[in-house]
Amino acid sequence: MLESHPDILRIIEEARGDGWVLEAAAKQLFSLAGFAVPRFALARTTEEAHRFAGEIGYPVVAKIVSPRILHKSDVGGVAVGIGNDGRLAEVFERFRGLDGFQGVLVEEMLSGIELILGAKIDVQFGPMILLGMGGTGVEIYRDVALRMAPLTEKDALAMIDGLKARRLLEGYRGAAPVDRGKLTETIRIFSSLVMELEGRIESIDINPLLCSAGRCVVADARIILKSISGTVSR
Repeated sequence: MLESHPDILRIIEEARGDGWVLEAAAKQLFSLAGFAVPRFALARTTEEAHRFAGEIGYPVVAKIVSPRILHKSDVGGVAVGIGNDGRLAEVFERFRGLDGFQGVLVEEMLSGIELILGAKIDVQFGPMILLGMGGTGVEIYRDVALRMAPLTEKDALAMIDGLKARRLLEGYRGAAPVDRGKLTETIRIFSSLVMELEGRIESIDINPLLCSAGRCVVADARIILKSISGTVSR
């Protein structure tokens, strides 16, 4: 993967000064690695934000871009359901006042079941892959399955079946079921990416991974890098 996509390593190295890969660059990385991502653009000005929102159509999502803000939701750095230019301008100006502002990520709104797909490089066991019910409630529900990488298709299916809330993925109360094959494929691609980046990262989190009957999309992502000394540089 890395041999055929040298830009993946370039993105990692360019982010080393910050210690983590900001979301726009992380989504570029995931797209190169074969994941589905929303249509998005990094807007440095209100005019750029309006232009891109006009291209993809409202409503849109807006997110703060700042190397000093690791958890955007903690500072009110995410706005969803923005329906017009006026509201987008208001959000842009509010984000401009946040610490380390570099721009606003504007992206299309998507729907689906929110999952978390993550990995942490354990000192003793190596890469550990986590799958669970995601979104802002991930720390409340704690419905997760863990496996050591690399993962086979059988491993991925077992992780899906190990979730307590798996009925939501199967089409609960008449809802369309999540594309199980696409979710399995996404987990396996993620495992391969983590294995290849093992020596360069401390952790990767996709939260949420939005899964529907048609696809699984990386809606938000964070990649924490390993410093030369082996600790995280922040």
